[in-house]
Amino acid sequence: MESLGDLVAAEDVLLFVNAAVTATGQREFHSDAAEQQLSLDFLHAYMLGNYRELYAGVLALDINDHNAALIVRRLLETSREATGAQRRTEGLLIARRLELLPPQRVYRLFDALRRAGVNNRRTRALIRDWIAARPDPALDAVKYRGGFRTALRHAHLAPPTDEVGDFAFHGPAARGLSYRTPLLDAWRRAHYERAAVYELPYTVAEGFAAKHGIPRKAFLERIAPRMTRLERLRTQESAREAGAGAVRADLARMPLTRLAGYVLGLPVTERVARRGELTAALEASARRTAGAQQGCWGRVTAVLDDSFSTVGSGAKRRRPLAVALACHHLLAALAGEYTALWTSGRTDALLVRPYGATPLGHRIVDALETGPERLVIVSDGWDNAPPGLAAEVLQVWRTRLDPHGATRVVHLNPVYDAGGFDVRRLAPGVPTAGIRDAEDLAPLAEIARFAEGRTGPAELTAHLAARTEAFLAAGTGPRPAAAPEGDR
Repeated sequence: MESLGDLVAAEDVLLFVNAAVTATGQREFHSDAAEQQLSLDFLHAYMLGNYRELYAGVLALDINDHNAALIVRRLLETSREATGAQRRTEGLLIARRLELLPPQRVYRLFDALRRAGVNNRRTRALIRDWIAARPDPALDAVKYRGGFRTALRHAHLAPPTDEVGDFAFHGPAARGLSYRTPLLDAWRRAHYERAAVYELPYTVAEGFAAKHGIPRKAFLERIAPRMTRLERLRTQESAREAGAGAVRADLARMPLTRLAGYVLGLPVTERVARRGELTAALEASARRTAGAQQGCWGRVTAVLDDSFSTVGSGAKRRRPLAVALACHHLLAALAGEYTALWTSGRTDALLVRPYGATPLGHRIVDALETGPERLVIVSDGWDNAPPGLAAEVLQVWRTRLDPHGATRVVHLNPVYDAGGFDVRRLAPGVPTAGIRDAEDLAPLAEIARFAEGRTGPAELTAHLAARTEAFLAAGTGPRPAAAPEGDR
């Protein structure tokens, strides 16, 4: 029989997972950055102090990079408080998670550990192994030179090669020297030779282009072959304004949520003019994301929030709306029969924009009338037209009209509520999960069912154990070829 402590632990874990998926410590529409950071710091300290093993296990879930780095840092800072068995498991989880984090974030993490004075044997071993596994030390020395140098010093490591070490620690003073490594020598020659600029990674070459006064159009056209997919996506519109037609991103190959954000950043007139291209790209990305589950979800109805609060903030511009748009296309790919209902009443998903109040209650009534097998609500949970109607509708539906759960209802919330230490929920009986990327919709819907009350802490613990085992297993064996920097 489950104890009260088990139930509390399960609720705490679910609450923390929601925060770790959605919160990044940045300003949101309803709270500023300081509130976000204070709330998130409290949750990390609470989980680490009370459920260390579960706290480490969250690294195996689909949390965002910001919280993954925070978990790694806090585990390493408190190594003395862990048992031998805990340290072994944590070491495996940390090493695997570091493989998945963008390298610039890992180098920032190593610098944070240095500033915090964390330099125990486990930390040095993790830094050593991560740097040893990097596919191109010369690229790291050029692109992340400060972080690369700091990590070597902090872990007392010898550079991968003498030449890379000379470059990392004495690069500016050694410009007159030549390097055998092509990338290092290109960096040296780029100080006085324009042609060498185009042998460097885009982010490094950009500074040299400004130094040499290279026109933007000419620079973008020649550096385009060295751009990553996401760099092409980020610069495509500015390149078009500069007249650099060579910079074109393959939109259909872009991650779904990033692609949705790109589409929403375009003026409405351009979306209309490029309707066929943009819609085809979104649908292709959604089908690729759905994979083997395409068409397997039966009758699905989605209530999608495009109210004014989905404008987000300066730090996360239109992020909630981008998640809703991406979920719309993914659900259309997953469903056998699909109906989409936007809170604004719009029917053209390509032209959605943040506007108006949030009449979730009315839209949920409309959605339930379609008789779906699954009802998916993507909203920040601020039901205000009228306030509380969504909760009343869902409670009556669950307790009186559908007590056996013939319709599976799940609420996915892309916004962390700092004041509530969780994402806002619509009704007590409706499972809610935080979501950052639409690509994680299916696994997050599975996590959400544990909040419904139909499964217990034992099932949640088993689920976390299975995810941890799969997460660690995916990191064993031959290391896969590294993705181009910026594509991760």
